[in-house]
Amino acid sequence: MRVYMGTDLEGVAGVASFERDTYNTAPYYETSKKLLTQEVNAAIDGLLEAGVEEVLVNDGHGSGGIWFPDLHPKALLKHGRPAAPRAVSNAVVREYDVAIMIGQHAMAGVVDGNLNHTQSSREIDYYKLNGKPIGEIAQFALWMGGLGLPLIFLSGDDAACREAEALIPGITTASVKRGLSRNSAISCSAEEARRRIREGAKLAVERQKEKPIAPLKWDGPYVLEKRFFHTDSADAAAGRPGTERVDSQTVRIRAEDILDIAYA
Repeated sequence: MRVYMGTDLEGVAGVASFERDTYNTAPYYETSKKLLTQEVNAAIDGLLEAGVEEVLVNDGHGSGGIWFPDLHPKALLKHGRPAAPRAVSNAVVREYDVAIMIGQHAMAGVVDGNLNHTQSSREIDYYKLNGKPIGEIAQFALWMGGLGLPLIFLSGDDAACREAEALIPGITTASVKRGLSRNSAISCSAEEARRRIREGAKLAVERQKEKPIAPLKWDGPYVLEKRFFHTDSADAAAGRPGTERVDSQTVRIRAEDILDIAYA
């Protein structure tokens, strides 16, 4: 089995604030990257214990979330900005069998979701796909599903785990903190977080071998609605081909293929 790992910074134990921890100008940003990398390494240890042959780690945090010097010696890292064209990434991901997510947060608007947001914490009010609110977990799971990979494991805060479990019955999750508000949380220790993630990742692979989770697929055609906080963001989005302006802050995009719209 080969595993594709999506990562983000906001769902990591010990990380609780945009201004202090996750923006690239934050005073503890580099510390946060090291904490994420150790959670990634714990997941890889669990995957290897379960017999996984290869793990490709995608650095999914906008300004970068992986502290490369500390990355697991068995890991491969997909990174860099701007990212490769989607067609190039898709060809790479199709080489893998299952997907997992480490360090994930809840979608924008979840009251107890620590660091909740969807794509841009500064610009996006919400995403809706075919009328249903979605966040980055659904985006990733549907993108993976479109490429034939099931999402089998996720770590993050309580709210992210609930979101994943509602989206994908049977998924294994590991909660490493409980959100109190958007910028405050109760985290378990770094050591305990890594233990939960290592054991959860191993269990997810074992469960997948015994009772496989299917790739997540929703019926098309697809309509993605994006609402922004500010009109200038909607102005910029509305200028892209195939985009419909709904109102001063909202645009819609239509597609027949989930791969064309999951990250539009």
